[in-house]
Amino acid sequence: MTDHKFVPQSTKDGSYTFFSDEFQEAFHSFHGAKQEAETKFVQPTLLKEIARNRNSIRILDICYGLGYNSAAAMEAIWQVNPQCYVDLIALEISAVVPQQAIANNLLDQWRSPVPQLLTKLAQTNSVNQDYFQGKLLLGDARQTVQQIGSWQADAIFLDPFSPPKCPQLWTVEFIAKVAQCLAPQGIIATYSCAAAVRRALLLAGLKIGSTKGVGRKSPGTVAAYAEHDFRALSLQEYEHLQSRASIPYRDLHLRDSSEIIHELRCQEQQASALESTSQWKKRWSRFR
Repeated sequence: MTDHKFVPQSTKDGSYTFFSDEFQEAFHSFHGAKQEAETKFVQPTLLKEIARNRNSIRILDICYGLGYNSAAAMEAIWQVNPQCYVDLIALEISAVVPQQAIANNLLDQWRSPVPQLLTKLAQTNSVNQDYFQGKLLLGDARQTVQQIGSWQADAIFLDPFSPPKCPQLWTVEFIAKVAQCLAPQGIIATYSCAAAVRRALLLAGLKIGSTKGVGRKSPGTVAAYAEHDFRALSLQEYEHLQSRASIPYRDLHLRDSSEIIHELRCQEQQASALESTSQWKKRWSRFR
C-alpha cells in the first residue's frame, strides 16, 4: 500500500472518495461521501446534542481512512459549542490514505480549524492543542483497539470495508473489544445492516436500532448499552436476525485471515437449522 497512489473519485454530493484495489470497494458511498459521514455517523451518535450539554466529547474512529467521519464530527460539535474539547482516537492500518487525502486537499470542504488539525494528525499521528487532542494509532485494528485501555468513547464510528471483504473487523471478538471502549451512555454507529454484524453487537450486550440509508434502501445500525430513542428494526430486519445470515463472524484469537474467518462461518451456516437467507429473501420479495 505504501507505493500506491489513490486517485480522487467524485461522488454525487460533490465530495470525493478513494477506491481500494485491495478490497475492491470505495471508501464511501458514491451517493455522497461527505453526506455519508454526516448521515451514517455524526447524526446517529447525537454529537450536536451532546455538545450542547457538555464541554468535552470523546470519539473513537475505527478505520479512519480519509478522515471524513472525524472531520464531520468535529465541525458539527464546534458549530454548536466552539469551546467543546474533542478527544479523538483514530485507528487506521497505515498513514497512507490519511496523508493522500491531505495531499489532495480533500478535507478542505470542512471549516477551519478542522483541516489544519487533521493535517497535523496525518503527518505526526498526535495533536494536542486548544480544544482538540488526537491520536492516530497505526496497524491492525484488532491489536490497536487493545492499546486504548480504560479510555471510553461517547461516540464510536465503526467503518471498515464491508463484512464480505473485511470480515476480520466485524467478528464477535473484535466487536466485543470495541464495545469495551464505549462509555455507558455512548453510541456506536456503522453503515452496515448485515445480520451478522447486528448479531455480534447484540452478543456484546448492546441494544441496537436502524438508521436512514444514504442514497439507497438499506439502513445503517446504531448500538448502545443505555436506552436511546433508536428507530426500531422493521419486521423484515428482525426476521433477518433469525436466519442463517445472522450467524456471526468469529476470530477467537484476533489474528485469523479473512479466508479462515469466512470458512469457519460457512461451516457454521451449513450446519445450522435456521432459515436460509435465500428463503428469507424469497418470503420478503413478494412485498416489494
